Amino acid sequence: MSRLEIGVPAPAFTLPAAGGDAVSLSDYLGRKVIVYFYPKASTPGCTTQACDFRDSLESLSAHGYSVLGVSPDSAEALEKFIGTQNLTFPLLSDEDHAVAERYGAWGEKKNYGKTYTGLIRSTIVVNEDGLVEMAQYNVRAKGHVAKLRRDLGIDS
Repeated sequence: MSRLEIGVPAPAFTLPAAGGDAVSLSDYLGRKVIVYFYPKASTPGCTTQACDFRDSLESLSAHGYSVLGVSPDSAEALEKFIGTQNLTFPLLSDEDHAVAERYGAWGEKKNYGKTYTGLIRSTIVVNEDGLVEMAQYNVRAKGHVAKLRRDLGIDS
């Protein structure tokens, strides 16, 4: 599986969202969207990252960005995560990790000396035309949103 390159069309997808609706990338055509992949809802790192996106959402929106979180969790688990953390953006369920694979966010990982296959914490920024504007892989949960904001030129 290969990572996405800047300037290529972002792979199309439609995934179930917490709450039961389906969300498609094409719903955001004409708008900029941050698609971030995280391993598991309600874990410490993923909670930190999701809350950082929640706390930055107003500023990101003011600069024209929408946010979508994608994980292999069930829609029910995502709904609980949204409720406990008061998240204000869609979380999408990619239980078979097909979308993560197409985005280069599923692959070999190492943790505590063990190698396994799983979700690689990644963030893809898609521009108004549906093209990849930025692709960041193996990002850290803590501080990632602040770094992303700097990379996008968003200071406030």
